[in-house]
This record gives sequence, structure tokens and C-alpha cells, in this order.
Amino acid sequence: MNDVSPMSDPPILQAQQLTKTYATEAGPLTVLKSVDFSLPAGSTTSIVGPSGSGKTTLLGLCAGLDRPTSGTVTLAGHPLHSVSEDERARIRNREIGFVFQNFQLIPTLTALENVMVPLELQGHRDAKQRGIELLEKVGLAARLNHYPTQLSGGEQQRVGIARAFMNRPKILFADEPTGNLDADTAASIVHSLFDLNRTYGTALVLVTHDNELATLAQRIIRMKAGSIITE
Repeated sequence: MNDVSPMSDPPILQAQQLTKTYATEAGPLTVLKSVDFSLPAGSTTSIVGPSGSGKTTLLGLCAGLDRPTSGTVTLAGHPLHSVSEDERARIRNREIGFVFQNFQLIPTLTALENVMVPLELQGHRDAKQRGIELLEKVGLAARLNHYPTQLSGGEQQRVGIARAFMNRPKILFADEPTGNLDADTAASIVHSLFDLNRTYGTALVLVTHDNELATLAQRIIRMKAGSIITE
């Protein structure tokens, strides 16, 4: 009989002493100060705080979109702080999904073609079928061949969510995903986001000003002036 208890799984994301400072005409400006936290795989976390509190900067560092001034970020076992730009791009393509406030769809592509982009760039043959399945999951089975200008804001965000899950990411970063939507549309978008998170076991990091939306996550990180003040 084995009496050794199994080791807990490593976190999907770990930030240690994360600091970001910018040079300005008035001198150095530190927008993120020695932030520490870790996220389990498949978990849901909201990051909230007033404008200028460092939420979006923290998200950008954790997603490998920027480098910290000091400190470390390890995502899915990859040390983002110490790898090359090309390797960070490869990690983002393999491990990360993004949902943005302004949708960022390609206007000359249909809904299905927009969703297919991440897998087509990687040469996957099943991009079309997977794209159709995801658009069906977010309620857009009848809108596959519509262009972004033919879709409502909520429908465009659903396309963005479907696209974010195309590469089966281990973690998804959503930056104010309901910021441009009315309350009813926002609620349905959030339902889709959390439903896909559960379906695929993807960890979700949600940056939001909406306290009601934030409470849907398992964990809330509150920020002020570049630091975590409560969890």
C-alpha cells in the first residue's frame, strides 16, 4: 500500500514579485509593485480595481504581451520573463486565449473565417469543423457566413469568444469583455464564457470594472495603485 499522498498539480499561472516601471519625463513611474499570486488549472479569477490600479498591466505581463521590469511569470510551466519574443509568441499561440472589449474581428472575414484564423495559422486541417462547433456552442449556428458589420455587438463578442477557444487554451484572459455591451447582452456573453471555461477546463482570468460580474468567479483579486489589496 502506498502511503505517499500525491503532489498537488503545479499552478497554471504563477507571478512572483512582479513589478513594472515606465520611464516618464517626470521620472520613473511604477504601475505594478511586487505582485505575487498563483492560479490553479481550470480556475476562474476576477481582477478588479479602479482605472489606473494596474489591472491591464498585470494581465499583459501574465499573458506574455509585455516583460516585467523585475519579477517572474511562469505560465503552463513556461518562464515568460526569460524566453525570447519568438518563444513567447509560440507559447501564446499554444496555451493562451484572449477576449477583448473591442472584439478585434477582421472585417473582411466571415464569423466562421474569423474563428478559424488561430488554427489555420497553425495548419490544422480540422479548423472549419471546430469553428462550426464553437459557433454553435455560443448560439451563432445561423450566422456562420455573416461579416462583422452584419452582426450586433453581442454577436461579435460571441465570435471573439469562440475564436479564443479554438486552440483549446489552458488559460484565457478576458479584458473587460462586456465593457461595450448592454446589461442583458453582457449577461448572456458571460454565460457563454463561463460555460466554455467549464467545458474545456480552461482557467479564466477576467479583468472587469463590474463587481457583479466579478463575483461569478471563484476568486476575486482587488487592486489599488499597482498592488493587490485583498483577495
